[in-house]
Amino acid sequence: MKILAVGMNYAEHNKELNHTLLLQDPVIFSKPDSALLSKGKPFFIPSFAKRFDHEIEIVVKIKHLGKNISERFAHRYYDEVTIGIDFTARDLQEQLTSKGLPWELCKGFDNSAVIGKFVSKDTLPPIQELHFNLDIDGQTKQIGYSGNMIHSIDKIIAFASHFFTLKTGDLIFTGTPSGIGPVHEGQHLEGFLEGNKLLDFNVK
Repeated sequence: MKILAVGMNYAEHNKELNHTLLLQDPVIFSKPDSALLSKGKPFFIPSFAKRFDHEIEIVVKIKHLGKNISERFAHRYYDEVTIGIDFTARDLQEQLTSKGLPWELCKGFDNSAVIGKFVSKDTLPPIQELHFNLDIDGQTKQIGYSGNMIHSIDKIIAFASHFFTLKTGDLIFTGTPSGIGPVHEGQHLEGFLEGNKLLDFNVK
């Protein structure tokens, strides 16, 4: 199982990080399987950076093998969706970016890919019409709408499949909207998709 993720896929999020380019192709990065955190297990703040930001995202699970997938057929390669958090060591990311270095250390560390309960996409509105949000201690911190993605989920899958063979169980994080911010010890995070709570865990 591998985890692929998309950076800079919402214009307003790009602005809050001082990125203004709307890139023609999705920005793809990966996380190792050791990054996965599921089943409501707590996120323990690591000691190697000073700031760890929440980035709530729609996550899709690949259901069968695919390579060089056409965008018009990409919807056939997933049928389950959830909410996830791509934790980012923000100060470390800034250091790496300033030196032109890869993101693995700030994005792919242990437990940095949190996922909630998967649900059938057939029980939801069309994939590019999904509303989602992140609450911390009962207060909404991020609000997203998949229709605001720069690159659609089907385009992301098609694009990624030209570089990586997608396998059953692979996860794709599809980008975060604006509103990112640091998490702190003792906080309670809840993620919602179309009003349904799919993600629920604590920070320690």
